[in-house]
Amino acid sequence: MSRVCELTGKKAMVGNNVSHSLNRTKRRFNANLVKKRFYIPEEDKWVTLKVSTSALKTINKIGVSAAIKEAKAKGFLK
Repeated sequence: MSRVCELTGKKAMVGNNVSHSLNRTKRRFNANLVKKRFYIPEEDKWVTLKVSTSALKTINKIGVSAAIKEAKAKGFLK
Protein backbone atom coordinates (compact mmCIF):
# COMPACT_ATOMS: atom_id res chain seq x y z
CA MET A 1 0.00 0.00 0.00
CA SER A 2 1.37 3.42 -0.92
CA ARG A 3 2.29 6.01 1.66
CA VAL A 4 -0.51 8.49 0.96
CA CYS A 5 -2.73 10.26 3.49
CA GLU A 6 -6.34 9.22 2.96
CA LEU A 7 -7.76 12.58 4.06
CA THR A 8 -5.35 15.16 2.62
CA GLY A 9 -3.69 13.26 -0.24
CA LYS A 10 -0.19 14.04 1.03
CA LYS A 11 2.46 11.71 -0.34
CA ALA A 12 6.23 11.34 -0.62
CA MET A 13 8.28 14.08 -2.28
CA VAL A 14 11.64 13.64 -4.02
CA GLY A 15 14.73 15.67 -3.21
CA ASN A 16 18.49 15.45 -2.86
CA ASN A 17 20.90 14.47 -0.12
CA VAL A 18 23.66 17.06 -0.35
CA SER A 19 27.04 16.09 1.08
CA HIS A 20 29.69 18.44 2.40
CA SER A 21 31.41 18.28 -1.00
CA LEU A 22 28.06 19.14 -2.64
CA ASN A 23 27.57 15.70 -4.20
CA ARG A 24 23.86 15.12 -4.72
CA THR A 25 22.03 11.81 -4.48
CA LYS A 26 18.29 11.29 -4.76
CA ARG A 27 16.21 10.70 -1.63
CA ARG A 28 12.56 10.58 -0.61
CA PHE A 29 10.78 12.76 1.94
CA ASN A 30 7.97 10.49 3.15
CA ALA A 31 4.79 11.91 4.62
CA ASN A 32 4.46 11.51 8.40
CA LEU A 33 1.65 8.91 8.43
CA VAL A 34 -0.04 7.03 11.26
CA LYS A 35 -2.72 4.34 11.20
CA LYS A 36 -5.55 5.45 13.48
CA ARG A 37 -9.04 4.24 14.38
CA PHE A 38 -11.82 6.82 14.58
CA TYR A 39 -15.33 6.41 15.95
CA ILE A 40 -18.08 7.96 13.83
CA PRO A 41 -21.16 8.42 16.05
CA GLU A 42 -23.51 9.26 13.15
CA GLU A 43 -22.90 5.84 11.58
CA ASP A 44 -22.19 4.12 14.94
CA LYS A 45 -19.02 2.44 13.66
CA TRP A 46 -15.23 2.52 13.85
CA VAL A 47 -13.14 3.42 10.80
CA THR A 48 -9.40 2.83 10.39
CA LEU A 49 -7.60 5.47 8.33
CA LYS A 50 -3.98 6.07 7.37
CA VAL A 51 -3.64 9.81 7.98
CA SER A 52 -0.86 12.34 8.23
CA THR A 53 -0.20 13.98 11.57
CA SER A 54 -1.33 17.31 10.17
CA ALA A 55 -4.65 15.65 9.28
CA LEU A 56 -4.93 14.51 12.91
CA LYS A 57 -4.73 18.15 13.98
CA THR A 58 -7.48 18.99 11.47
CA ILE A 59 -9.65 16.14 12.82
CA ASN A 60 -9.16 17.44 16.36
CA LYS A 61 -10.23 20.90 15.19
CA ILE A 62 -13.25 20.20 12.95
CA GLY A 63 -14.17 16.62 13.87
CA VAL A 64 -13.81 13.31 12.09
CA SER A 65 -17.19 13.46 10.31
CA ALA A 66 -16.49 16.86 8.77
CA ALA A 67 -12.95 15.82 7.78
CA ILE A 68 -14.20 12.66 6.04
CA LYS A 69 -16.94 14.63 4.28
CA GLU A 70 -14.36 17.16 3.05
CA ALA A 71 -12.01 14.39 1.85
CA LYS A 72 -14.82 12.74 -0.10
CA ALA A 73 -15.66 16.07 -1.74
CA LYS A 74 -12.02 16.51 -2.82
CA GLY A 75 -11.87 12.93 -4.09
CA PHE A 76 -9.25 11.56 -1.67
CA LEU A 77 -11.61 9.10 0.05
CA LYS A 78 -14.13 6.78 -1.59
